[in-house]
Amino acid sequence: MAKLKAASLAELHLRRSTKWREFPADVLPLPVAEMDFEIAKPIRDVLGEMIAGSDTGYLGPIPELGINFAKFAKSRWGWEVDPAQVFTATDVGVGMVEMARMIVNPGDLIMINSPVYHNFKNWISELKCNLYDAPLKKDGLHFTIDLAAIEEGYKRGVKIHFLCNPHNPVGTVFTKSELSMIADLAKKYGVMIFSDEIHAPLTYEAAEFTPFLAVSETAREVGICVTAASKSWNLAGLKCATIITAHPKQFAQAKSMPDAVHYRASLFGAVASATAYESVEWLDNAIETLDSNRKFVAHLLTEKLPSVGYRIPDCSYLAWLDLSSLNLGENPGEVLLTQAKLALNSGISFGPESGQFVRLNFATSEEIIEEAISRIVSLT
Repeated sequence: MAKLKAASLAELHLRRSTKWREFPADVLPLPVAEMDFEIAKPIRDVLGEMIAGSDTGYLGPIPELGINFAKFAKSRWGWEVDPAQVFTATDVGVGMVEMARMIVNPGDLIMINSPVYHNFKNWISELKCNLYDAPLKKDGLHFTIDLAAIEEGYKRGVKIHFLCNPHNPVGTVFTKSELSMIADLAKKYGVMIFSDEIHAPLTYEAAEFTPFLAVSETAREVGICVTAASKSWNLAGLKCATIITAHPKQFAQAKSMPDAVHYRASLFGAVASATAYESVEWLDNAIETLDSNRKFVAHLLTEKLPSVGYRIPDCSYLAWLDLSSLNLGENPGEVLLTQAKLALNSGISFGPESGQFVRLNFATSEEIIEEAISRIVSLT
């Protein structure tokens, strides 16, 4: 394996994505969850061939996406996926919302576990449903599920549980045992589990990711998976995600979604995603690079900001930093932006108890990571 090389800051400023256009040029932007690496060559090649051949039409049948995902899931996690039960959507948010429409009515309760990816709240609002929060429990800087809080919510009438598995932003990979207990509770109380597994391919070696639908027969009965290649292969702008079912009831619900759920996805995104699931060497190189970077963040903090709380994440490329010791006020993220010209995600957007946290994207070069930490140091 070999490490990936990140683009230079000058090269990155030429990119057109929101990460590089949302802020003024003097701001170092590390909030948006996208990588600063060159994408895998097989993906670049197939997209280049499509452009050269003017193959730029609408998305139609794309059987290779389900087939390639199933092969990847089997090889990576031992998960047996039926390619016929892999459906396409524009992105994970669309997949979660459109499948949820098959189950909930306005006013129903949907559970989250804060601190959690902020768009979960937006999806619940889009469905005109009510949010029920069963916050994660915290042991030092390790966050995990609170089964008692989850069961209490299920008792109160939660219809759907939006589960972030692995968890963004805290970087926890839930155990098979934990997921099995959630599945059992869901069956007992008639709850559907929507498992967002977008960060799963980027799980590091010391942790073991278990797909929710591979946990047990009960999990397959009460669950669906929504995922995408977008985080792990850096394809977010190409717009394609997958909804996976493993039970006749959910399969029927997925098939009854409007045809537009499929056709609103991108042809480029679907082909790139199918290619991504075959681009395992690039993924392994990305994991090696990010593994080094997550430890580099820890090294820099130990050396320069030892009072900042940081638990090295089990997956992906998002550092969840506790800045409470720095006394930066009610919203440290806002202070960092205005005074240090460093854009990170403010913790308050992930949950009401996380105001002193920020989320930092370390899928970049060591030089940029070091500059980010230096900008935090400048306020101390």
